[in-house]
Order: sequence, then structure tokens, then C-alpha cells
Amino acid sequence: MDKAQDMVDRTMDFGRDRIGSLFKKLFFPTLVGMISNSVLTLIDGVFVGRGVGSDGIAAVNIVAPLFLLVTGVGLMLGIGASVIASIRLAEKNTAGACRIMTHAVVVGTALTFLLCLWCLAFPSLTVKVLGSSPALERYAVDYMIGLLPCFLFLFIECVGMMLIRLDGSPRYAMCCQIVAAVFNIGLDYVMVFPLGWGVAGAAIATSISAVVGGLMVLVYFVRYSTNLKFVSMLSGPHGLAGVWRNISHMSKIGFPTLLTEGAMGIMMLTGNYVFMSRLGDDGVAAYAIACYLFPVVFSISNAVAQSAQPIISYNYGAGAFDRVHASLRVALFTAVLCGVIITLGMVAGSGYIVEAFLSTDEAAYGLAVSGLPLFAVCALPFAVNITFIGYYQSVEQVLRPLVYTLLRGIIFLIPAFVLLPHIIGNPGLWFAIPTAEVLTLLVIVAGYAVTRWRHAVRG
Repeated sequence: MDKAQDMVDRTMDFGRDRIGSLFKKLFFPTLVGMISNSVLTLIDGVFVGRGVGSDGIAAVNIVAPLFLLVTGVGLMLGIGASVIASIRLAEKNTAGACRIMTHAVVVGTALTFLLCLWCLAFPSLTVKVLGSSPALERYAVDYMIGLLPCFLFLFIECVGMMLIRLDGSPRYAMCCQIVAAVFNIGLDYVMVFPLGWGVAGAAIATSISAVVGGLMVLVYFVRYSTNLKFVSMLSGPHGLAGVWRNISHMSKIGFPTLLTEGAMGIMMLTGNYVFMSRLGDDGVAAYAIACYLFPVVFSISNAVAQSAQPIISYNYGAGAFDRVHASLRVALFTAVLCGVIITLGMVAGSGYIVEAFLSTDEAAYGLAVSGLPLFAVCALPFAVNITFIGYYQSVEQVLRPLVYTLLRGIIFLIPAFVLLPHIIGNPGLWFAIPTAEVLTLLVIVAGYAVTRWRHAVRG
């Protein structure tokens, strides 16, 4: 049997199998795959930090919000498409699920292409808007231009991961992301060190890796998928109006995830400005290490939410609400466990983590070692917040996940960055993100408790 076919798993029944067993089958491949995907920029940071120095690592961090934007659009349409397609499959409407998938991939690819054209036409302006100083501009432009081919295929990979899991093949989805990460590691080393291409080489390595992952996704839907196939964009009774309606619906469901990625971009952008104002370029380089780690934290937390999503959405569509709530309980337990492990790992290993990026004789090294344990406090509340937001998305609620994402990513975060350094000094720079996450968690838990109490009273 073909090796790729061996990765296709057809044994999951979202409506009848045990919740714990289903979640486990989805979680471990999803976790490995999402960590592999987040490793793309993390690896760039490690090799650039060692091969170019703190200016290079700061420049990569300047461009990172664009990477997050593309990932966010991919996850927004991927999650929205997965939720709606799950419900269509529960309704035995396979043709409708295929239309949802096709519309998500085609429209999102077109939007990503427009972003690439903008960056190519106005590279200096783009990196300046992202917070680059004149000293970092050359590195930032080199990295961004080399990264443009990555964006198109990264989008396809992000959408495809959600839909491949829904189609019953989490192991194939995992392999797409692992293969891309392995390519990135090997190519990063060759292009940054033996070839000496610096930040541009790291960007080209990431682009090639993303192309490989995106092509594997396309091969799956052309050759291996069971339920989800590409169809004509205008198939169905409503033509262009149907495309617009489907894109609007999946965007509303998935928008909080785009906002989460956007919030990480705002976190980086705001942090870059604040760290620059108080600690200069060395502060930005130190903060960049936390920014490289944050997508990994997000990937682990999002793996919990996205493993529960097809189970929750399918059973929500089928009216099996006991299974919906059981899935949420399993996901929350896993989120708490992951959050604790991440925090302990970053606190205990801060010196080793920072040394992977920077030489010990650089000024940014000491700043990062002292700050990383403070930043690590965010992992537990963040994991629980993302799990709750994913739950509300999975049951087609739009307002709650939107509000919670705005709270943790903007409303609480920006004031924390501005005020805490004035109140407690430089440690406040590192405590800003944990503070925003804890405040958001309090709001989420209060809202969930009130809702459950109301349902019990109506009971």
C-alpha cells in the first residue's frame, strides 16, 4: 500500500465513538502538526540569531506579524469551513461540505496573493509600518521579500489541516506539517551558514518548506480524500451569491481566530515599540525570543481547541448536546495540563532556551533570561482561554469568542503594556501579556458560570 495512503485514517465516528478516544486520536497528531508549523518562524529565529546576531533576530520579529496575518486568515477560513462542513456532513449533505471547502481555499488564496503584491510593491513602507528602525530596515526587507512565496502555500496548508482532520485523516495532516518543518531545518542551516545568505536565506528556506506542505495538502484532496473534494466555485443553486454567503458565514465563525493571530501581531507590534522605547534594540531582540515562543504556546493551546472542534461541531449539528459538553470537559482538562507543563518548562529552562537564540555575551541575552520566566505565567490562562473560544466557535456562536478575543488581545493587552512598566518598572513589560490573559479568563469563567446557571434554572 502507498505510504501516503497509510497515513489516511478512516476509523473515527464523531457521533458514536467514546469522546476520550476520539479526542486522543485527534489531539496527538494535531499537536505534533501544529507545533511543527509554528516551528517555521522559530527555526528562522534560532538560525538567524546564531548566524546574523541580535539585529537579524529583531528584524525577523518585525516581519512576523505578516506571517501571523496569513496564518490567521488561513485558520479563520479553515475553522469556519470545518465547523460548517462538520454540520453539513452530520446532515448528510456532502455536496454542501465540498462547496464550503472549495470556496474557502480559492477565495483565501486570492486574498493572500493581494497581500503579496502589496509587500512586493512597497517593501520599505511595509516594514516601517511594522515598527522597523532604520538600522533594521535592510534585514527586515530582505526577510520579507524572501518570505512572499511562503504566504500562498502557508495559507493553503492552514486551511487544509482543518479539513483533512475533518475528513478523518489527522495523521496525514500531521505529516504535512512535520515534512515542512524538517525541510525548513535542513534548508535553514544550509542557507544561513554554508551559503551565508543570512536573513534572506532563512526566508527562502521557510518559503520552500511551506510550498512542500501546501502541495501535500493539495495532493490529499485530489487523490486521497473520502468526503471532501474540490468542486466548481459556482456549483450549487446560488452561484456567486452562494460563494459570498458561504465566505461570510465561515468568516464570522472563524474571525475570532483571525483576531487571535492579529492580536499576536498587535502584541508584537506594541511590544516592539514599548521595548524599543525603554530598552532599545537589545530589548526588542530579547522580546523577540518571547514572540518566537508564543506561537508555539498558541499551537499547543490551539491543538486542544481544534481537536475538540470536529467532535463538538458534529454532535452539535446532530443535537447530541451531552456529547458536546463532555468534549468541552476533556478539552479543558487537557488545556490546564498543557498550560502547567509549558509554564514549568519555560521557567526551568529559560537560560537554555535563550542560549539557543543568542550568544551569552550579547546584552539581549541577560534581558531575555530574566524576562522569560515572567512571560511564562501567561501559558495556563492562555490555554484555557483559547479552548473556551474554540468551543464557542464550534457551536456557531459569534459574539462571545469575538468579545473574549478582543479583551485578551487588545482591550486588556495594550493598557497593560502602557501602564505596567510605569507601575512596576521593566518587569511590567514581561507581565503585560499574562495580565491580559488572566483578566480575560476571569471574564470567560464568569460568563460561562452565569450561562450554566441560567440553563439549570430553566431546566
